[in-house]
Amino acid sequence: MKKIDRPLPDGRVAIYRHPLLVRLSHAVNALCLLALLLSGLQILNAHPALYWGEASRFDRPFAAITQTTDAAGDLHGRLQVGGMEFDTTGLLGASRDTSGAMQPAAFPGWLTLPAQHDLGAGRQWHFFMAWLLVANGAIYGLPGLVGGRFRRVLLPRIAELRGIGRAIGDHMRLRFAHGEDARAYNVLQKLAYVAVIFGLLPLMVMTGLAMSPAMDARLPFLSEVLGGRQTARSLHFLTALSLVAFFVLHMVMVLAAGPLNELRSILTGWFVIGRKDRR
Repeated sequence: MKKIDRPLPDGRVAIYRHPLLVRLSHAVNALCLLALLLSGLQILNAHPALYWGEASRFDRPFAAITQTTDAAGDLHGRLQVGGMEFDTTGLLGASRDTSGAMQPAAFPGWLTLPAQHDLGAGRQWHFFMAWLLVANGAIYGLPGLVGGRFRRVLLPRIAELRGIGRAIGDHMRLRFAHGEDARAYNVLQKLAYVAVIFGLLPLMVMTGLAMSPAMDARLPFLSEVLGGRQTARSLHFLTALSLVAFFVLHMVMVLAAGPLNELRSILTGWFVIGRKDRR
């Protein structure tokens, strides 16, 4: 049942924006995606190079993290993307361990799950969190589709799409909706959430399944559609980078729009609007 607005003494109004199911699934998603990222980097540590096609050609990756040693014997990390190469010593390729010694590793321990090099444990974490993410997505997504919440809340209207240029300009100037205009997501929020929920996350799951030898044997068409298992692996990593970029932008917008109100909304469901709301 829809909860009615709560008038506040100062003239503002608290509206119920996020139902309990949305808030719980949001928290589980955040936990799953963090664990998937860290365990995925642990797995990528085993062979930090990306290729296109069905099989890896070890002499021709389109991106790779490597190490070199200079004349003095010092270790350096290198990131190669296409024909470009960057020195990433201290972060990628070569980083210091807890004792301060430089160690050869694509990603430092503080960026992997587990922190120590353990491919088997990394795979176990990754697969467990992947299936938890899928289950959580089903629990969140099915009611949203069947009940029409996605259509009502996330699907942008034609009039909103026509005003996308103005919305981009407002966001670049940190001008956010307030009052009654803040009752619903703006068009950029809707497009971003639709892209993540119906684009990036399904692609992440699909490419993950295509990389699994067991699933590839049962569903060989997946890797064929994606252009090969190595292409699926590269797309999996690039999709993860896109999700990280979305998270960073999401947090920047939360801080710019008013973190207390936004946090209250996702923790309790209640979002405050009104004449004094500067969101």
